[in-house]
Amino acid sequence: MIKTAALAALLGASNAAWSATPPDTLVMAWNIDAISTFDPAQIGEVVTNEILMNTCSALVDYDPEDATQVVPALAESWEVNEDERSLTFHLRDGLTFPSGEPVEADDLAWSLARVVKLGFGNAATLEEYGFTTDNVEQLITAPDPRTLVIRFDRPYPSDLMLQAIAANRVATAIDRDTVMAQEVDGDLGNRYLTTRTECAGPYRLRQWNAGEAVVLEANSGWTPAPALSRVLIRHVAEPGTQRLLLSRGDVDVARDLTPEDLAAVEAAPDLEINKALRPQLFYWGFNNDDPILSNQKVRQALQLLVDYQGLADTVMSYSGIPRASFVPLESFGALDQSEGQPFSQDLDRARELLVEAGYPDGFSMRLIFGTLPYSATVAQSLQNAAAQIGINLELERMANAQLFSRVRGREYQMSLQSWQTSVADAHGMASRLIYNPDNRLEARNTMYPSWNSAFYSEQANQEIEEALFETDPAAREQRYHALQREVFELTPRVVLFQTYNIVGLNQQLKGWQSNGFRSYYTLTSK
Repeated sequence: MIKTAALAALLGASNAAWSATPPDTLVMAWNIDAISTFDPAQIGEVVTNEILMNTCSALVDYDPEDATQVVPALAESWEVNEDERSLTFHLRDGLTFPSGEPVEADDLAWSLARVVKLGFGNAATLEEYGFTTDNVEQLITAPDPRTLVIRFDRPYPSDLMLQAIAANRVATAIDRDTVMAQEVDGDLGNRYLTTRTECAGPYRLRQWNAGEAVVLEANSGWTPAPALSRVLIRHVAEPGTQRLLLSRGDVDVARDLTPEDLAAVEAAPDLEINKALRPQLFYWGFNNDDPILSNQKVRQALQLLVDYQGLADTVMSYSGIPRASFVPLESFGALDQSEGQPFSQDLDRARELLVEAGYPDGFSMRLIFGTLPYSATVAQSLQNAAAQIGINLELERMANAQLFSRVRGREYQMSLQSWQTSVADAHGMASRLIYNPDNRLEARNTMYPSWNSAFYSEQANQEIEEALFETDPAAREQRYHALQREVFELTPRVVLFQTYNIVGLNQQLKGWQSNGFRSYYTLTSK
């Protein structure tokens, strides 16, 4: 994409050496190489999701100060049917799209149905709760311009539905007329939305130059208006460069800092650190179709290579806490911090398991990873431990977009990557990391890490279904506890850490707010 004069001017202003960032602009340094689209039906990674959710509002939002609660957004109120088979939302008055057209409930019904009809990865967000191309238009309806009704085929927990659907990117309102005017070959505007946002929310995407920057501009018709009228996100891949820009005042926020960078920020008088534990797990992923990794004892041996404490004391000291369970802390149904991380490095037992698995002399394996600031160091730690029991790990670093493509195509053996749930409930991770609706290669369930890792357990699938519909909260919690213990034995992957949303801030920026799910640009000011 050709750089516009506006983008060039913004970049020039933020590059002025030793100068403050523009007073009306939030300027961030962030590695944004994973961005590939801005279509809510297709976005599949954390960076673009945060940008989109600061651009487009969903039906409800997570409370910035308490991520276990939802608050009004596009909807000012809602009701739950007594049998938990429907949710009725009442939209705020005066909502408009950037085009000036009013936002009506029918736009939201169409936007939700569009996700299912397109069939990209985010269709799973609705399909797992019974929505299909055949029934979605009957189940999601708009009886009047300010009322949206979502009906369900089964009595799913209403709190979970508010988080999983109503607070999700699939529940953003797209300007149907604008997008459909750009439809190509029945794509429902998907190609058009690759580089644009046409939604109701506080900002709109002004410019995206891949590998360079994203610019957001405030929507003039949105209330309350954000305090800062523009957001400039500069693509800066190297953490050291991010720290330099922050210390010089060229950016307000640095998003990908190493422990060394964060220690320097913490010590600087005009800088500070902000962090919040998020429902994101950093894990060592395995392709369970690989003839070696399909052996459960091999996977159990690999679990025992991880030096959790050593990593926690060094490369992950600021970035996360040791966590082996697939359910993040602060989620309903999570094992506590101690029981949720029962492992320590045990090379002797790892060797025994390799012998039992039939690999007394070890094997060779390729481990791919992306550009997270701690990935390379963690990979090297695993490589060194593996070498001590005869396993040769070949390391390959790549851009995040390439990593995601390889993993989603099952074109890998091992990976280091993260997955973040969109709900503060054990089902969020269980339904993606463990549950696999169809393990066939042609199913292409790429938004299920379980499918990406070719892991399938009919028993685990059944237990997840049973836990979802357990009506007694205490019994439901115990079902998730039992499932976590079972997965420790199955070892479909090795969960390493639960991560923090941690940033370095220039103190001239006021009101920066983050919770486990995202940061809130509209709350910041200067």
